[in-house]
Amino acid sequence: MRVNISENRFVLTGKAWEIQALLKKYAKQHKLVKDWLDSCTMIE
Repeated sequence: MRVNISENRFVLTGKAWEIQALLKKYAKQHKLVKDWLDSCTMIE
C-alpha cells in the first residue's frame, strides 16, 4: 500500500480492500478530502 500526496492531489496504490480501509480510516478523521490534504501538506 502506497500513498503519494502532493499539494493538490493524492494517489493511492494497493489492493482494493486496503484502499477502502484507508479511506474509511481517514473519513473518521477528516470530513473533506481537502481537509486531509491540507493536514498532510502542513506536516511536510
